[in-house]
Amino acid sequence: MTIYEKLAHVQQEMKAPKNLYNSFGKYKYRNAEGILEAFKPYAAKYGLALIVGDEVVEIGGRVYVKATAALYDTEKAAGPVGNTAYAREDAEKKGMDGSQITGAASSYARKYALNGLFLLDDTKDADTDEYTTGRRPEAKAITPEQKAAITKELNRTGVSRKSLCNTCGVGSLDELTERDAADCLEKLAKYPDRKA
Repeated sequence: MTIYEKLAHVQQEMKAPKNLYNSFGKYKYRNAEGILEAFKPYAAKYGLALIVGDEVVEIGGRVYVKATAALYDTEKAAGPVGNTAYAREDAEKKGMDGSQITGAASSYARKYALNGLFLLDDTKDADTDEYTTGRRPEAKAITPEQKAAITKELNRTGVSRKSLCNTCGVGSLDELTERDAADCLEKLAKYPDRKA
């Protein structure tokens, strides 16, 4: 198997459940550590090694953490195949020192680099109502204003609509909930402008 075939198998087989809970926002989420833990069995199964790293970069006067997830084939010394994601550092954040702000941006960027590499979606847990209905009954559909704002951000950043939909686990923007759309807009706002 080529490294791309191995990656395709991992993308189809790997599940990284949202096993953490934010009691303030009342939502489940996953972090980079959970994704890495979910990947470990596939490293041995397919002869793969994963290296995750980041660097601080300045783009347009703003500071970003650029995280890269790189996958290597240990059997054929091939690779890397990878994905990159960015997270902007806030100038200051209440209750956090500079290293904590950088660490939070690093964790965020690494999580999304891994999400993109492994095509992790928002598959619902089997023991929730969301799993059977696909959408919470109280969840409202994306608004036309949100859809227009997302399209504008996609154009600004150069992120493809397909990539965004894959990351969100939907086939099209119309399948997003109002809350999912707000999350997407928040994430896209952290991406740098497309290079000219």
